Amino acid sequence: MTDFRLHRRDVLTGVAAMAPLLPFGRAYAAHQAGSRLLIIFLRGAYDALNIVAPTGNDFYHQSRPNIGLGKADAKNPAAPLSLDGDWSLHPALRDSMLPLWQKKQLAFIPFAGTNDLSRSHFQTQDTIELGQPIGTHRNYSSGFMGRLAEILGQKDKPIAFTDQLPLCFRGSSAPIPNLAIARLGKPMASRQSELIQSMYQGHNRLGQSVKEGFQIRDTAFRTVDEEMKAAGRGATTTKGFELSARRIGAMMRDQFNLAFVDMGGWDTHVNQGARDGALANRIGDLGRGIAGFVDAIGPEAWRSTTVVVMSEFGRTFHENGAKGTDHGHGSIYWVLGGGVSGGRLAGEQIQLTPDTLNEGRDLPVLTDYRGLVGGLVARQFGLKRDQLVKLFPDSASTDLRLL
Repeated sequence: MTDFRLHRRDVLTGVAAMAPLLPFGRAYAAHQAGSRLLIIFLRGAYDALNIVAPTGNDFYHQSRPNIGLGKADAKNPAAPLSLDGDWSLHPALRDSMLPLWQKKQLAFIPFAGTNDLSRSHFQTQDTIELGQPIGTHRNYSSGFMGRLAEILGQKDKPIAFTDQLPLCFRGSSAPIPNLAIARLGKPMASRQSELIQSMYQGHNRLGQSVKEGFQIRDTAFRTVDEEMKAAGRGATTTKGFELSARRIGAMMRDQFNLAFVDMGGWDTHVNQGARDGALANRIGDLGRGIAGFVDAIGPEAWRSTTVVVMSEFGRTFHENGAKGTDHGHGSIYWVLGGGVSGGRLAGEQIQLTPDTLNEGRDLPVLTDYRGLVGGLVARQFGLKRDQLVKLFPDSASTDLRLL
């Protein structure tokens, strides 16, 4: 069995890279012009251990006799793809994510998540979106991306690609638009939009928000319409998330620099599948979507873009009796970008044995997501100590040297 002894894979140079920062105890680089951040939230708790799988560990194979991925085999195109000898990537991501890994533009952070142990989808999603300390009074009017938008101020152009403004974007004093990108229709007729805007003329902030909302929707339609005309020769697929992600890429390239999008359907209690099946189909769509986003945003903007893929929690290490997995704890996050120091599994890791699992059932959390995201945005946007304290109260920033 491969030795999964306690180690940190994010070692670059010297002891400084070996440990989390003291609470905001270093100076970060100046804000990079044109920096963009996209958060992709997988609602339902995706089974990370069948996407970035510890296939070098016999305990994994023993725990998942029906749904586990096999061992990596470079000669077998259906086998998982070796990342570093211990961990392997699901073959559904061969054409989409493996090239980014090989370019060192993709890193995985195992044993990541929050210290919320409720295993409740809704409570833990709220915990992550709020970004507030566990055990304190929750302020549902203040999400971590709303606070980030407030901190960045005029340098920031935020948007949520969701039906309704998500919890994470609450709290900004400036209105933040939201747009259901997957169901984008034609612009409203000019007369209709004028009538609606006239209803709010006496409300300065609300009236401006309504006006901006119509402007954004009209601009989005034009962007998508132009994209679809250009793709009329069958060069791109219109399936599911890929089309949405391409739309997001085009809009972030030209207009927005701070964005959030979520995807559902990751709660795989029954017949999850292994190389094929429900989870493989979903993760394949996600991978193609992200690859489409990278293509649409273009090489220049991609160099200053960071994408973080997260989920509320992981799933049980052992498969259940229904050939699925149940609610767990620690997960595996993704960090991608043209400026990301990737091609590695970053953050603290431990040997996977029955004794090291959290409560004997799932991954422990060794990298708190607030520290991870705090470290990323500190580097990307040049945040200062007091700004990081406002962004994630009572949390130490963890610098994994990913940017």
